[in-house]
Amino acid sequence: MEGRIVQVTLVVSNQARSLEFFTEKVGFEKKTDFRPPGGGVRWVTVGPKGQDLEIALWEVGSAVDPAQKAWSKQWEPARAPPLVLRVADCQKVYAELHARGVEFPQPPKEYPWGTAATFRDPDGNLFSFSQPPKEWSPG
Repeated sequence: MEGRIVQVTLVVSNQARSLEFFTEKVGFEKKTDFRPPGGGVRWVTVGPKGQDLEIALWEVGSAVDPAQKAWSKQWEPARAPPLVLRVADCQKVYAELHARGVEFPQPPKEYPWGTAATFRDPDGNLFSFSQPPKEWSPG
């Protein structure tokens, strides 16, 4: 199969609060904000500036199609492993986000494969960012 991953879904308890967190504290841009005419589920995505990747902020209990209700009932915030972003300067990104009030269960830590830090959103979903070592060369 050929293709590109362009979206991941993040389960959140409050879409508006999550949108504010990711755009104002983390510095992502809002990519999509659609409200169907006459009501219905709001579709909101955010992502790193200059990238195609979108993170859909899916609010618990919402579903577009009635067939989704059954399998989406098991989705909960903070139940997935962290999403990982690659950055050029882990310490700098940590300092910026920490100054904006972002909570870090793991501040930057050095590993043989690079430096990484992990933060959590208001629902407890985890995000890591990592900086490869200078001598590392991606294949």
